[in-house]
Amino acid sequence: MLFAPGMVPQYLIVTQMLHLKDNIWALILPSAFGVYNVLIMRSFFKTSVPEEIIEAARIDGAGELRIFSKIVIPLAVPGIATISLFTALGYWNDWFNAMLYTNSDAVTPIQYLLVRIQNNISMLTQQMQSGGSAAAGLSEVPTEAIRFAVVVVATLPIALTYPFFQKHFVKGLTVGGVKG
Repeated sequence: MLFAPGMVPQYLIVTQMLHLKDNIWALILPSAFGVYNVLIMRSFFKTSVPEEIIEAARIDGAGELRIFSKIVIPLAVPGIATISLFTALGYWNDWFNAMLYTNSDAVTPIQYLLVRIQNNISMLTQQMQSGGSAAAGLSEVPTEAIRFAVVVVATLPIALTYPFFQKHFVKGLTVGGVKG
């Protein structure tokens, strides 16, 4: 369960069995059910949710669904925030799944667009250096400046989102580190 079966079986499942080619769900589902997230949440529940609280709720007559929704989920907010931050960062930086599963521009994420722009600019500069027949002004394309702009565009949304998750993220990472 820890190791993915590979790119070909995953591609066949997403495109032929689930029929998600050129769909936004093709970008979300392949990595939504990661074993790593399950392991993080399992260890989080074992270390941060005291069994005494769950036992007291059972004695009071609460059912399993009520215990989970009213007791366990509020105690698990740091773990959920940590998983959410990891997942959002992974989705934001993922351009490879977009390259595999999408063809239309309607569902193309910004990261894949930035990769395509950077590849097009590097191709143009290579053609100009090898004596290609492009406009003379294209030989002075500032490739480093474009790379820096791509980095800023790619990093800015995550940098703006992190302060909202920071207190939960730090608490979720350090839980279980100190016994007491």
